[in-house]
Amino acid sequence: MLENYFPILAFIVVALLVGVGPTIGGWVCSTLLGMNRPDSEKLSPYECGFEAFEDARMKFDVRYYLVAILFILFDLEIAFLFPWAVALNEIGLFGFVSMMLFLLILVVGFIYEWMKGALDWE
Repeated sequence: MLENYFPILAFIVVALLVGVGPTIGGWVCSTLLGMNRPDSEKLSPYECGFEAFEDARMKFDVRYYLVAILFILFDLEIAFLFPWAVALNEIGLFGFVSMMLFLLILVVGFIYEWMKGALDWE
């Protein structure tokens, strides 16, 4: 009766080895090599602009949000351009005009942001 459950037990053991094994192996290797403490460059204010591990309610510049939103906007544009370019022969003139209208709207928005000085980092 219990031999019917052996494949399930083997599956759980293999899943634990594959899931937990690399994590424990990485921790052991970093401890043995002395890399378990982040250096000063790892803790430096690179992406967010303020020191790491400080008060979570501190104020910081809104330009980081603006850069993130602009990145998402233009990243989304590229995500639409690749399938459009692949299927351009099938969608015909209507697809071409639709994409040109989409790109025109994005270019107008980009020029607006540029003229307002949102892309200047002072």
